[in-house]
Amino acid sequence: MNFSKTGLVAVSLAVLVASGCSTSRFSSMDQDQPAPLQPAPAGQVTGNQLPPPAAPGTTDPSQFPTAPANTQVASLPPDGAAPAGAADLTAASVAGVWNASVSGQSCKVATPQTKFGAGYRAGPLHCPAPIDGIKSWNVAGKQLTLYDESGGTLARLYSSGGEKFDGQTSNGLPISLTR
Repeated sequence: MNFSKTGLVAVSLAVLVASGCSTSRFSSMDQDQPAPLQPAPAGQVTGNQLPPPAAPGTTDPSQFPTAPANTQVASLPPDGAAPAGAADLTAASVAGVWNASVSGQSCKVATPQTKFGAGYRAGPLHCPAPIDGIKSWNVAGKQLTLYDESGGTLARLYSSGGEKFDGQTSNGLPISLTR
């Protein structure tokens, strides 16, 4: 018998293809389908009228969730000056990832030392308004300032010892950062 190399390769290839098509590896997938899930129970939807919005500049404490009992936020002097005992800040002392609390709601804020605008880039993670708009931060003396995309001030904070900052957002909500 005389076989050419091309013929031998073609026959070998045909045998390989045919054996690959007869595999039973996937046949069990068709048989082992899980039972369909039962629909979740649905309740009744009701509608109520919302209260009218508060006048600008006023806040009703009952509108906000209550902060946990172990949360304490230092009050700031009304003139915006640093509280007594606030430490001078450096960018290195602020850089890192912080646990933020805004009116009892928690999130994370990253403050890397990556230059951005007149300060450093910032990244909020799952934060409530207005802190969800933080784009940058900077320190000056005793004050840590958080800025929005256009460079507007979102919050001012001061060191309250150790790895903690307390302050207020630009609309008067208490804010704290801890590590």
